[in-house]
Amino acid sequence: MLRSLRSLRLLSPPLSPPLSPSLSLSPPRRHFSSSPQLPLRHRLAVTAAVTFTVAAGWLYLRHQKEQQQQQRHLRHLRSLSLGQGDFQLQDTSGRTRSKADFLGSWVLLYFGFTHCPDVCPEQLERLSRALELLEAQPGLPPVQPVFVTVDPQRDDVAALRRYLRDFHPRFLGLTGSPGQVREVAARFRVYVSAGPPDSDGDYVVDHSVLTFLLDPDGMFRDCYGSARTAEELARSVRGHMESYRPLSPPVTTA
Repeated sequence: MLRSLRSLRLLSPPLSPPLSPSLSLSPPRRHFSSSPQLPLRHRLAVTAAVTFTVAAGWLYLRHQKEQQQQQRHLRHLRSLSLGQGDFQLQDTSGRTRSKADFLGSWVLLYFGFTHCPDVCPEQLERLSRALELLEAQPGLPPVQPVFVTVDPQRDDVAALRRYLRDFHPRFLGLTGSPGQVREVAARFRVYVSAGPPDSDGDYVVDHSVLTFLLDPDGMFRDCYGSARTAEELARSVRGHMESYRPLSPPVTTA
């Protein structure tokens, strides 16, 4: 029995030495940077400044692209040579008018006739509304609306005066001899064709439904079909006004 106890004592492994009091079983401490962070309002201000800079740059690039597109469009339109050359027509007061009378003014010019059943009244109403929208915007120069008849045989000075009373008060009607009217229409490449008269002698004139914009230099700037709304037309005219640069500087006198 005593021998067995000695054997067990010899076979048992030595006990592990006690842990040193200097060793700790707690997890290691994490060391954080002691550098100060920006206050929240400063971080928000930096973010807003970066966002504003990016947005401003994008808007500038978009504006530059739109300007380039408009200039290309304007060069193309001017290459068509629409509306070039002078003309001689009579207005609703019987006064002879030429293209020189409109230099220095923006002009919206429409070809039509007083016996037109529906298209011409609709277009003149749309033009009148566009003019009202432009007049409501401060700082814009006035626009002179002009109605050129394509039916001079029936549309004399008195007929034009009566007809245009129903539309914008600044509308100016122009008429002349058939040859004079054909010449002006040809300069703007406006198609005109009178149909056969009926039993009452009445007839319809088929013509291009276009409104032409002329700048203060008398140059053709744009044209608008019947699909344009009054709001779109006014917005386009304003854009041309803002991008307009005179061909020659104005002459100033002391």
